[in-house]
Amino acid sequence: MDRKAKVSEILNKKHAVHPPCICPGGMMNMITTELLNEGGYSFREAHTNGVLMASLAEYAYQQGCFENVGVPFCMTVEAEQFGAEVELGDNTKEPRVVKYCLESFNDVEKLEGFRLEEGRMKATLDAIKRLREEDLDAPVIGNLTGPISVASSIMDPNLFYVGLNKKSEEAHRLMEIVTRELIRFGQAMIDAGADVIMIADPSGTGEIMGPKYFEEYTVKYLNDLIDGMNTENVVTIVHICGKMTPVLKETNHIKSDVLSFDAIVSLKKIREFMGDRLIMGNVSTYAIEGNTSDNVKRLAQNCIKQGMDIVSPACGLGMGSPLKNVRAVLEGVEQCQV
Repeated sequence: MDRKAKVSEILNKKHAVHPPCICPGGMMNMITTELLNEGGYSFREAHTNGVLMASLAEYAYQQGCFENVGVPFCMTVEAEQFGAEVELGDNTKEPRVVKYCLESFNDVEKLEGFRLEEGRMKATLDAIKRLREEDLDAPVIGNLTGPISVASSIMDPNLFYVGLNKKSEEAHRLMEIVTRELIRFGQAMIDAGADVIMIADPSGTGEIMGPKYFEEYTVKYLNDLIDGMNTENVVTIVHICGKMTPVLKETNHIKSDVLSFDAIVSLKKIREFMGDRLIMGNVSTYAIEGNTSDNVKRLAQNCIKQGMDIVSPACGLGMGSPLKNVRAVLEGVEQCQV
């Protein structure tokens, strides 16, 4: 069975020998310094060039890292399109926002729509098309930054989070605009050939939001995003970081096909609220970067034994993660005796 078929079977709740082992891209990016240097790639160039982006994603797959390809390789594409200033980093650092484009909620109506045929959005869509044309035996994953995380990347997060309470009307207007544009980008990924849409919204965590605002903002706008795209023939995954136990009831209202959690959230606790929903996770990325490959394998196998439907790193891989440890996640899954 090829890897794409295996992922499909799990997502359709059919039997497979082992769970799929993926690292979607975006926030959960599989590209590391060692991989870049080994392959002779410039990370800065791969962020802006669709040909190089596709080539690097395919290279990571060919090196036995995970059972998928995924682009883009960061969470700054959307914020940059809205007008935030982004430093693209280098082979040791991922891109990051260095200047916000909104000084207050009063500036919300100044936001312009995404220009899908320009910049890094075009590069991302070109990369998805190229990966689709390669006809790999692996799912192509398109990555979106979640609505809360985009909003708090184009405005000072302190102002943003305070505004959820004190300027709720303006905050909802900002979220509506952000979500509308994310729908356009996500739909373009689907049209380009993505098999899976992964939405990572780490800034929407219940740790920060609390149950009330988590339901009012995080859940609402994630669902609006999912509902706004034509997802009939694709799989949707949502990942939210942090200690989610206090909001697991609310998290179960998210309409994605799969939910992904950090390593600090136990699968046993998740199942109390979510029954047989498909769950992805959650090999500690700290262990992948700083532990031995044998321990990483054991962590991956423990995920399977606990009943994880899809095995993946629990969050974004550190750029300094040794390649042997990155490979050890998939090796652990493939060697697991269940």
